[in-house]
Amino acid sequence: MAFFHNHTADYSTILVTLSLIGLENCLNSVYKARMSTPVRTRFAPSPTGYLHIGGARTALFNYLFTRKMGGTFVLRIEDTDQERHVEDAMKAIFTGMSWLGLDWDEGEGKGGAYEPYFQSQRKDIYDRYFQKLVDMGRVYECPAPNKRDKNGDEIPGTSEGTVWRFRFKREGVMTLHDMVCGDISVDYNNVDNTPDMVVKRTDGSYIFHLVNVVDDIEMKITHVIRGEDHIMNTFKHLQLFDAFGVQPPVYAHIPLIQNPDGSKMSKRDVGAQLGNYPEEGFLPDAVVNFIALLGWSPKSDEEVFTKDELINLFSLENVNRAAAKFDITKCKWMNQQHIMRLAPEKFVELAIPFCTQAGLEDNAQLREVLPSVQTKVQLLSETPAWVKWVQVLEYEEESMAKLQENAREMLDLFVEAAKGIEEWSGEAAFQIVKPLAKENGVKVGAMMFPLRMALTGCHAGPGIDVVMQTLGRDEVLRRIGIFPC
Repeated sequence: MAFFHNHTADYSTILVTLSLIGLENCLNSVYKARMSTPVRTRFAPSPTGYLHIGGARTALFNYLFTRKMGGTFVLRIEDTDQERHVEDAMKAIFTGMSWLGLDWDEGEGKGGAYEPYFQSQRKDIYDRYFQKLVDMGRVYECPAPNKRDKNGDEIPGTSEGTVWRFRFKREGVMTLHDMVCGDISVDYNNVDNTPDMVVKRTDGSYIFHLVNVVDDIEMKITHVIRGEDHIMNTFKHLQLFDAFGVQPPVYAHIPLIQNPDGSKMSKRDVGAQLGNYPEEGFLPDAVVNFIALLGWSPKSDEEVFTKDELINLFSLENVNRAAAKFDITKCKWMNQQHIMRLAPEKFVELAIPFCTQAGLEDNAQLREVLPSVQTKVQLLSETPAWVKWVQVLEYEEESMAKLQENAREMLDLFVEAAKGIEEWSGEAAFQIVKPLAKENGVKVGAMMFPLRMALTGCHAGPGIDVVMQTLGRDEVLRRIGIFPC
């Protein structure tokens, strides 16, 4: 199970049961308990860093499940850690979610029955729940923990002020019935491995665990879908739900995303930052499709899906337990599949901004040629390189070095034949190439390659008939005339 491979803590007290029978019983009991209640899920990012592809995948799984079940999807911002709060990162969360098309039902810009949806604005609510714990004798004040060095080790004698800890109930084994991982248990009799947790800092602010549970209670969250790195947190949350006398949500801990070599994906790795995808020319539907398959399987050979198809197919039962491997090559391939499915006019609309950013002029000629490269690009950002020859003629040095000695002779032969075409078209011009090559005892490529280089400066591009149709006879002949070979 990937859970054990992705954590370094001592889990000697964790008893894991992942038999098929146990998982089936878990799923059945969970569904029976909650199916009569309208589904409410939440994506609750912390704006301490920019939206990571793993966070986007968590949001997506919540979104797909909620839409499949006809429920309510909440966007909640967990911004209690003001020291690490990054304003731009919070904006990036909203921008990234909107770009992916993961429209939320409650939260920023939408309002909702359980406002506010920023934890920094909910302190009065947390105070009320904290007082309940005080009244029940479930929290106590004690010296703050020692500070830690950069390696995570305690520095003796560095405790300052006091904190409040939540007193765990210690009645033996607690079991989490997880919809993905099955039954997982922790023995709370072992105090060394399960010390009472801090819920209130020295400055009076509340720790993530308390506010997370309070918000889930207040917002009537029925299902929590999040990364498996939260599994140990969930046991702490179950203790809090029990203390407040509230039925906890259904939990589904999804596998982490790893690099191709099996290492943990960090924010600096290729493909990690969602904010880079739009500027690199990815389509949002392609990214949604790709990250949906990171840890979930449709149980078919199909890989390319629309968002509506994903909603229809998605189920938590088909989420894998093994860690998902991120492959940027596969992501680009997926993007190409979605680009090829676009209507030509839509492709032009999406490609034009990348072309103008690269210095090309948005005109009728450029728009006319763009559909001819729709099947050739993996990213929209690659488009300018395929069509720049329409307005800018630059010769590839490496390709120029591959020209044969008879290149000028071949081009002159083509020019003479092209002058005789009564009604010019790219197709008509293309049709004279093969007979000319045969007549002069050379392969078609011996004429086609220098012709393409003369007209576009590149070794690859749209069909040569498209090139000549776009340029017209006069420009074709002019470019051949100035070609330096």
